[in-house]
Amino acid sequence: MTFNLLAALPALIPKAIEWAEAHSSFIEQSGQPLNDAFLAVARSVGVLHPELIRVAEVSSLPLPEDLDLKLAAIGTGLLGPGMVGLTLGYGVYVCRGHGSIRLLSHEFRHVYQYERASSIAAFLPVYLHQIATVGYQNSPLEIDARAHEKHHA
Repeated sequence: MTFNLLAALPALIPKAIEWAEAHSSFIEQSGQPLNDAFLAVARSVGVLHPELIRVAEVSSLPLPEDLDLKLAAIGTGLLGPGMVGLTLGYGVYVCRGHGSIRLLSHEFRHVYQYERASSIAAFLPVYLHQIATVGYQNSPLEIDARAHEKHHA
């Protein structure tokens, strides 16, 4: 039997929001503020408050401890092998060695999307619904983030 993300969303969304908010708080406390060059990159992709962004370098992106949430994140391609960036509100995880302008501009565009939504709790249901219905690559929010990737400062 295939996992049905769309059917599982009502149970997963509250867990995803709780997990994302906890990690956003962690990054806020432990992450680094942007330097002038990255502040400019964030502004160039629409971020209203780039001074609030914090970036935490990690060896790998964290996975949820909750088994259902973990399986859904890996199964949809949101987390797991090959993923090197993750944005949670104003918090951005970047795997060591992958902090390129291209990746950070993509992640900063997600910050902009969170700002437009007004919160993690407002953004995640929309984002996860898109992934459940059209897939990660075809998600309008991912397409938008890819369209705003910068290849140089």
